[in-house]
Formats: sequence, C-alpha cells, structure tokens
Amino acid sequence: MVRKKLIEVSIPLEAINVASAREKSIRFGHPSTLHLWWARRPLAACRAVLFAQLVDDPSAWPLRFPTEETQDAERRRLHKIIERMVPWEALTDDAILSDARWEIARSVAWGLGEEPPPKAERQAVLDYLQAKGPAVYDPFSGGGTIPLEAQRLGLQAYGSDLNPVAVLIGKALVEIPPKFTDLAPVNPKVRAEGVHGELRKWRAVQGLADDVRYYGQWMRDQAQIRIGHLYPKATLSDGSEATVIAWLWARTVRSPDPAAKGRMVPLISSFMLSTKDEKKAWVEPVIDPDAQDGWRLDVKTGTLSRADEKRLESGTKSAKGQAFTCVLTGSPIERNYIQAEGKADRLNARLMVIVAENDRKRVFLPPDRTHETIASSINDDPVVADARAGFLSAATPTRAMITGGVCSAYGLRSWGHLFTSRQIIALSTFADLVVEAREQILRDAIDSNFNASEYADAVATYLGLGVGRLSDIQNALCRWESSKTQVRNLFSRQGMGMIWDFAENNLFNDAAGDFATSLENLIRAMGAAPAISSGHIEQRDATKSEYRISPVVISTDPPYYDNIAYAILSDFFYVWQRKALSNVWPDLFRRLTTPKENELVATMYQHRTKEDAETFFIKGMSEALTAMRNAAVNDVPLAIYYAFKQSEAAEDGVTSAGWSSFLQAVDDSGLAVDATWPLRTELANRMISKGANALASSIVLVCRKRASDAEIITRAEFIGALKREMPDAIDDIRKAGVGPVDMQQSVIGPGMGVFTRFAKVLENDDSPMSVRTALSLINRVWEEIENELDTNFDPETQVALAWFASYGFDTRGSGELIGLANAKNIPLSTLFNSGIFTDLHGKTALTSRADLRADWSPAADATLTVWECVQHTARVLNAPDGGGEAAARLVAQIGPKAADARALAYRLYEICSQKNWAGEALVYNELAQEWARLEEIAINIASPVSATTGAQGAFTFDEGAI
Repeated sequence: MVRKKLIEVSIPLEAINVASAREKSIRFGHPSTLHLWWARRPLAACRAVLFAQLVDDPSAWPLRFPTEETQDAERRRLHKIIERMVPWEALTDDAILSDARWEIARSVAWGLGEEPPPKAERQAVLDYLQAKGPAVYDPFSGGGTIPLEAQRLGLQAYGSDLNPVAVLIGKALVEIPPKFTDLAPVNPKVRAEGVHGELRKWRAVQGLADDVRYYGQWMRDQAQIRIGHLYPKATLSDGSEATVIAWLWARTVRSPDPAAKGRMVPLISSFMLSTKDEKKAWVEPVIDPDAQDGWRLDVKTGTLSRADEKRLESGTKSAKGQAFTCVLTGSPIERNYIQAEGKADRLNARLMVIVAENDRKRVFLPPDRTHETIASSINDDPVVADARAGFLSAATPTRAMITGGVCSAYGLRSWGHLFTSRQIIALSTFADLVVEAREQILRDAIDSNFNASEYADAVATYLGLGVGRLSDIQNALCRWESSKTQVRNLFSRQGMGMIWDFAENNLFNDAAGDFATSLENLIRAMGAAPAISSGHIEQRDATKSEYRISPVVISTDPPYYDNIAYAILSDFFYVWQRKALSNVWPDLFRRLTTPKENELVATMYQHRTKEDAETFFIKGMSEALTAMRNAAVNDVPLAIYYAFKQSEAAEDGVTSAGWSSFLQAVDDSGLAVDATWPLRTELANRMISKGANALASSIVLVCRKRASDAEIITRAEFIGALKREMPDAIDDIRKAGVGPVDMQQSVIGPGMGVFTRFAKVLENDDSPMSVRTALSLINRVWEEIENELDTNFDPETQVALAWFASYGFDTRGSGELIGLANAKNIPLSTLFNSGIFTDLHGKTALTSRADLRADWSPAADATLTVWECVQHTARVLNAPDGGGEAAARLVAQIGPKAADARALAYRLYEICSQKNWAGEALVYNELAQEWARLEEIAINIASPVSATTGAQGAFTFDEGAI
C-alpha cells in the first residue's frame, strides 16, 4: 500500500510563500551570490517541498493516528516544523534542521518497520539518513538549489544539467564542500601565523574559503602589478588624487544631418549622474567649436526643479518617437540609421564623466585626456585582437527571444563586442591567473593529508567562478544607476539589451567591480553550503533515460517552455570560465560555447515555427518526465516546479500554452498529478491582478506513477468524477490554509488528478481529450461547485451574498432588498434586526464593518448567521485593538458554522476579484488564509493543553500494529 506524504494533503503554504518572498531581499551569504543563474527557486520553498515529499502524512498511519482529530493535530505539528524551518535564519540553526531531519528519518524508519534513531543524537540521525534514506535527484539542477537543500536535510544529493555553467555552479555548492569539510587551509599565510592544524579548529568550509580568499587576493595583487597602469587615478580640482570608481562613456554616431559636417554626436539615454536629493549631479551638452566634434559635456551640481530633472533624464533621446536627437543641429537620428551604422562598425564611444571617490563621497569630474588616451591606446593590443578573433568571436543573440532585447542589431554581434579593450585585457589577465594560482595551490598542498590535485582543482573552481562574477559587472552593457550612484551589473535583467551610455568599473576601486570585493561575496555564499552529506552534479541531457543512481526521489525545476534561453545567456560566462578552467574541468569545457540544440525550451530561434517549437518542447519534456518516472521510487511522489511567465499571468492564466503544454507532457509520460501548490516569490504576494485571480509565480506539481492498468473513460464520466471528488478536495485545500487568491491554481491539482488517473478520457467522437480542454472543464466544475455552496448558507446570508454580488456595500432603494427577501421568504425586519442590513428609510445597504456592533458575540446571538460570522471576524482581525487572538475568540464561539464561514470568505473573494474590488478582496483573502491559524488559536484558548498532545501520545502504542 502506498503511504500518502504530507505534500499530497497539506502544507503551510502561506508561511512558505512569506519566507520565499523575503528571501529575495537577502543578498549577503545567499547561495545565489556564488554566481548568477537565472530563475532560481527559493531555498525556503525547495526545503519545505522536499520535507513534505519525504514525511508521511498522518493518514498513512491509521493505527498511530486513528481519528481525524489526531491526524489534524499531527499535521499542525508538522506544519509548525516547516514554519520554523523556512525562514532564512533557520539555515544557521542546527536544532531546527535536526528536528526536520529526524522527522524524515522517522518516516523512513516506520516505512521499514524500524524505530528511528534517537532524536537528540544528531550524527546518528545523519548516519541513518545516509545509510537508509532515499537519494534525491534533480535532472534539471540549474543553480543547484534543490540538491543543496536535499543535502541540508541530510540526504544524498544528486543533480545534472545540460548546461556546463549550471553544472559548475552545482559542483561548487553541492559536490565540492563535503569533500573538504573541517579541513585546515594550505596557504602560506596561515602556516606562517601558526594557526594551521591543532592551534585552530577549522569547521565546515572555513579552511577552503580561507584559501579561496588568500589565492584570490594573490591574483588581485598580481593583476595590479601587470595591468594596474591601465587604471589611473583621477586628479581633483585642488591637484590631489582620488580613486576612480567608474568611467561613464557615451556611444557616438556620425550625425546624418549634413549641417553637422559628418561629426560624431552622442547617444545618451540620461544626463543625470545623481538623483539623490542632497547631491544632484548631471551633465549638459555645450556647443563648443574648439571641442572635439564641436561639443562637450559640462558637469553640473546643485538643485533642480522637477521639470528640469525630467528634461535631463531624457538625455539626447527624441521626444517625437525617433531614437535620438543630434546635439549639434537638433535633427532626429532614427533607430534604423543607428542600427545600420552599428552593423558597419561605425559606432564609437566617448568619455562623458569620471566618477571618483573623495572622503567617501562620489565626485563627478569632466573627461581627462590622459584617461581617454590610456583607454584607446590598447585597442590594437594583441591580447584584445586574439580574444576577439578567438574565444570571444562566437555570435551574440540575434533575435529578441529573451527579456531585455538584444544588442546585436546595433553591431555588437560577438561576445568580443560586449567588452571594452581594457575589460578584455583585465578579464583575460584574471582568467590566466586562475591557471597560475592552481599551480601555486598544488605546490602548497603537496604535503597535506588529502589529494592535493583535487584540492587545487576545487580552489581554482571558485576562483574561476569569481572571474565569471566579475564579467557581469566588467562589460560595456553595464548602466550607471543615478539613484544609487553606482554601476549596475548587466544581468540585473534576463537579457542583453543595448545600453547607450555605459559605465566601466575600475577593477581596483575596492568596491563593486573590484575582483576582491566580488570574490568576498562568493566566499560568503560558500558558507551557506551545508557540506554534511555526499553530493554529485554532472552534465547530462535530462531527456535521456540513463540515471546513474536509481531509484531516487525526484524533485526538479525544469525549463519553462519559452521563458529563458539559458544556453545563449550563459555563453556570456562560459567563454571566460572556459579560458580559466578548461584544464580543471576538460569535459565541461570541451566545446567553444554551451550546447544549444538539445536545450529544452520552445524558443523560435531554434525552430522554424511556433508549432515546431511547441512540438519539440512537448516531445522533449515527455521524454524527460518518462525518464524521471522510470527512475523514481514508488513510495515517494515526484515534485515538479512550473513557473508562469509574466505574460501568462497577465493574459492567458491557467490555460496558457506553456502551462497546458507542460501538463500535456506530464500526462504523456505516464504520471498522474496528485496536487498542485502555488508558490509566491514576489514581495507583493497579496496583490490582485486586474480583473482576475493573481497567479502565483510558480506551481509545484505533485505526481505519482499512473497505474499500468488504468482504464479509459468518457467525457461525461470525467465530468461526473470531477463533480464527485472535487468538493472534498477543495475543502481539504481550504483547511490547509490556501488563500482564495491561490485557489484557481490549487484546484488544478485534484482536477488534473482525476484526468491523469485514467489512461485516456475520450471525447464524444472517441478522440482523446487534450489537457487544455481538461483544464477548462476543471475550472467550469469548480465554478459550479462554488455557486452550489451558496445554497448551503442560511437564508439571511444568501440574501446578503446576492446583494453584495450586485451592489457591494453601496446604498440602493429598499425595493431591491424586498425582492431578494421575498424570494427567500424572509421578513425585511429580520434582515434589519440581525444587523446585516441597515434601514435607511426608503433606502438600504449592507452594514459596513466599521458600523458593526463592537460588543457582538456569536454565543449571545440567538439568530447567528454565516454573514455576521465572516464580517465580524474580519472586522476584529483588522482592528487596531483586535488581531489574531481576538478574532480566534470569535471563531471559537462560532462552532458548527465555522466551515461555512470559511467557505463564504472564499466566495466573497471570488466576487470581489471578478468586480475588481481589490481592497475588499484583500480583506477576504487574508481572512481565509488566516482561518486555519485562527482555529488553532481557538483550540488552544479552549484547552490550554497543547493541541499536539494527542498526536505525540499516539507514538507510544504497540509497535506490532505497524
């Protein structure tokens, strides 16, 4: 018999979403800062999903948890563990993580008919999980988040990806740290200071990180010796010198206006240098016959009117729709002209401003001829020429299939065009220094008690990733951020759109853009690696059937239809990492660029038509999912993430092409969907989209293997099954605390569970039903179920609900209410006396929450209605003198009407969503999400004894009952 897992029944979705959203604002020490990778899933979500995948739902053990009450109590206890486990701070709290590991070990042990190791013995639990726990495998491991969290939970972690950059990141996070945990560093500085070995205890990856820092600083020092002369100091007005933070350049084009006499003019998107209130700074173009090309840019500081600032923010961009305006003649410079000039290699760049730092303040200085000469003198350097003709010669994207557009349309057609000559020399120098550093590490590690060559490779891997990080902020597509007066890295967005006025960071500025600064952020991220169990990441095509280890628990975050062209974007880093690390990882870097032909995305650049792209995606994803199905263990469900694109959320919703294609691939692979959980990773996680439910940023599909003898049913039988099974499933979802805003995506789970349980659902013409059709039917049945719920409410609530659906809290003539009341055979006086409606003498309205009686008590109300229960609980929950405990006291008194009250909150949310009443919708969404918590508080108010006592007590029954 298959034991249900917690994820198939109930998870504390709101707590997971809150932690996932908050995680986006955490930078220092987050694994994402080791190296950029796109569309990472939050650590909190992955950790919670893995835990819920592996821990048994209490319903799996009816002898241990014999009643619905003990099962609910045990679920609440497990939810509390997840709630404690998902915050960022839990990563460094071993007690919390040890509790989570023991729960997983307990489920494993019970499944084997054994007792788990003692909870207090941390190492014994870890050893048990390594010996008898399942291995977790992510065949689309990307940035390595899922294997990393599997490792954190004490499990063997495996991952693979087609993209070598992703594999390298995964190895650095998951595979390398456990090999060198608790070891002392090998660098000479530590040895000289006498803190090597017995004099200091090096824990986790501290020793490895110390070596990365030491040899990274050696690289930085060597680079300054070799190329420091290319980064001169700035001369201030008093003759003193200051460190340059960045050089700001404007691309220039020959003016198409004959009156400009063929001069080069600037293409500047904004003249503003600093928009900070206390220190505004900007440049203004000045016509100067004696200046180069007849114009110069003067640096200004001071105060600005909003109108002047807005004018300056437009730079030389045209206000009439053309691309830019000539600063000499005012004539338009159209975009197609600029593109033609760029493709003919006739775009240049001219120094606009030097940004320096003096007394910890930003200083904006006019161009300096010395600085311009140094920058231009290396354009013909052999290193630059060889790089552009060699490893940087591969083409940049030529079609705008990625967010942020492409720059190739303006002549930046190879990777070599994306860097200034100085940046190419700098990055080449650092890449070469990785090779030299590895040899030095090897010499220093020779007498260590571990494999010196493997250790040198490990340290070099982090140094090579440091070069990749550096290239993200050392390129000619970085923009100057005037609001923060700093350079913004290229991949703050998922694309390589054209930048007209770009910022070139000083490589030796002791700030952002400096190798040492960038490497320090990487080292902090290393500290987040748990390094407590084995891990392995390899390069592999997920559509192929080979799994080196099986059976495994599958938890994966696959590509999302046509969302991101990972292979093309990652070439930006690959070309530099290949130069630095091809001797360390020869198999990963055997190609000139990343593999693209088998990349599982439905992008038009790889296919002739949209239909071809979709066919390729469905076929490939079906093959990948089939391979997962074959490799997966039988007693743990698969967890598969799907992320909605912004356009899907805004336009197509749950019937979008990407979503339905993905579900079609799931069905084709022989998997049955068991549940769907919407994950929100945006900070504004309660926003309501215009005119519809706001889609979550991603969904976790929980899948089981479809039975080999699954039967075939008809369309009518499918609809009948939906109507029978979905009401209870929807009630379970609500009990789990899923808010109304997430219901549209959550009900897909039980609906698709019905559809995918069968081998086929046949249409009336005997053709197989498509997933897209099934999704439409699931939504239709859900709406019917919601509407049918209305008839279960008391008559007064039914009248209030009908009124609310038409008028909200607006005032209308009493005749409108008389008609509704007569239909339900309710005297008008009853509606007024209950306080639901207010008698305005010829007019009437629903009583607003602000006007409800403050001393209302459900226990004292002889004619208690569901409407009153909802409105009063919402009022108290949001009152300054109320809150959760006060609202829970009302819930405790509501008694049998509590389930109907919760259902009404969901119904009211749906009405508000359809009417675009966003503020009112948020009230009911919050109430519904909080309802499970309010009920738990209510239980504790009624009985001070812990609600989990019964569940914990159930652990002591006769073991022979397993």
